Amino acid sequence: MTAFSSERPARLAVGVVSAGRVGSVLGAALARAGHIVNGVSAVSSASLARAELLLPGVPVLGPDAVARAADLVLLAVPDDELGGLVRGLVATNSLRAGQIVVHTAGAHGVDVLRPASEIGVLPLALHPVMTFTGRPEDLQRMAACCVGVTATDDDEVAWNVAEALVVEMGAEPVRVPEAARPLYHAAIAHGANHLMTLVAECVDLLRDAGIGSAERLLAPLLGASLDNALRLGDRSLTGPVARGDAGTVRAHVGVLGRSSPDVLPAYLALARRTADRAQQAGLLRPDAADAVRSELHEDPR
Repeated sequence: MTAFSSERPARLAVGVVSAGRVGSVLGAALARAGHIVNGVSAVSSASLARAELLLPGVPVLGPDAVARAADLVLLAVPDDELGGLVRGLVATNSLRAGQIVVHTAGAHGVDVLRPASEIGVLPLALHPVMTFTGRPEDLQRMAACCVGVTATDDDEVAWNVAEALVVEMGAEPVRVPEAARPLYHAAIAHGANHLMTLVAECVDLLRDAGIGSAERLLAPLLGASLDNALRLGDRSLTGPVARGDAGTVRAHVGVLGRSSPDVLPAYLALARRTADRAQQAGLLRPDAADAVRSELHEDPR
C-alpha cells in the first residue's frame, strides 16, 4: 500500500474524477495541502473551465487514466452514478491494491466502494457539508465547514487517514457511521436544499406583492432566524403559529390560496410542524395549538 501515517497521509499523487463543483474544489484543497494532482477528468465546458481555474496545468484525462496514475483517487460524481463508476474502474483494472479511493457522495458510506475494497484499496467517504460554486472562494469556505467522514467500521487506521485528509484540507472531520449515512444525508438535504427553496419562494411572494429589494428585506430576518434556531432550538420559535394567532394564520392561508396556491401546501405542512414543535416545547398551549391547526387546510374559508 502507498506509505502513509495514520496521523498525516504522505504526499500523494491525486486523481480527480471529475471536475464538478465539489471535485475541483477538493482537488485544489489537496494541492494546497501539498499533494500533487496529476490528473483530472472533465467533459463539459463548465467542468473544463473549473479544471483550468482551480487545477491549472493538470492534465485532463479519461477517468480510467486518471485513476491508474493516482495514489488517491477522488470520485466526485453524483450519488446515483457512483456505484457504476466504481464497478467500471474495477472492471477495466484502473484501480489497484494500495490506493486510497475517496468518494464525496453524501448519501453513501464506504459500502458502495466494496468492489474496489475487495481488490485491496482503502475505501473512504468524505462528504463536505457545504454548498460549493466551483470557484476559488470555495477554498475559503472549506475552513468553515465540516466533512462527514465514513470508513470501515473496525478499521481505526482508515478513520484516522480520512480525518487527517480533512484536516489537511482545512475543514473539520465529523464521524458518520455507515448505518447512519442515509439519515445523515436526509437531514443535510432537508435543511440546505429545502431552505433554498423556501427562501426563493419567500422572495417570489414579496415580488408578487410589489415589494422591492426582497432579498435585502429578508437577509437580516432570515440570518437572525437561522442563528437563533442553531443556538436556541425550539425556544427561538416566533411568529403567528408559535404565538397561537389563529386569525393571522387564517389570513395567510386565504391569501396564499388565492394568489399562490402552489405555495400553500408547503406553508400548511411547515405550519403544522411548527405548531407541533411549539406545543412540545411548552411555548403554545394545547388549546391554542388546536385553534391554529383548525385553520391549516387547503380550502380557506
